[in-house]
Amino acid sequence: MAKSPKPAAASADSTERKGLEWLDAEMATHFANVVNVQGTREQVDLFFGTNRTWQVTPESGVTVELSNRIILTPLAAKRLLTVLGNVLREHESRYGTLSVD
Repeated sequence: MAKSPKPAAASADSTERKGLEWLDAEMATHFANVVNVQGTREQVDLFFGTNRTWQVTPESGVTVELSNRIILTPLAAKRLLTVLGNVLREHESRYGTLSVD
């Protein structure tokens, strides 16, 4: 009975795993102190903005300047939920519970 040939050993280049590379040359940074979320079957929309109302009175309304809208697939939104929950749990374990009214 003839032996089957052994597969050739893979080169070091083909077996090395590539890491994740973050390309930040075109990244913009925005501050937001207001967030809103809406969703449909196909997508989840995140709206970010800044509350620029300094003196709220009964006659004046609140003005929020929207700066960014991020559209996610429901799967990406679920991943964000998981990661964000983990980050906030770690933050609260270090600095105390955050109260949301």
